[in-house]
Amino acid sequence: MKLKIATICLVFGTLLTPMLAHADGDADRKHPLTFVENSVITTKIKARLADEKMSTLKHIKVDTDAKGMVVLSGNVGSQEEAGKAVSIARATEGVKSVTNELRIKKDD
Repeated sequence: MKLKIATICLVFGTLLTPMLAHADGDADRKHPLTFVENSVITTKIKARLADEKMSTLKHIKVDTDAKGMVVLSGNVGSQEEAGKAVSIARATEGVKSVTNELRIKKDD
């Protein structure tokens, strides 16, 4: 039950955050339809990462541009987790390419 609520909050937060922050001014985000399409792709990826139940995958930043190019950034615990995140993003409908900027950071 808690996971379901957390996933719903994550999805809504992902959708609302760019609107509240007025995005970052990219030219491709000025058209409302493009912005919605980008948000849908980003939300799908974030939800799938959360479903994996690996704690570090929940903290990955996902950014999608108008051409379906996705950039993954943040810290993960292992190369295996980074690979899993990239494969989830690549398997998401609407994604044309994925740039992996994830860093492996071991817990001390």
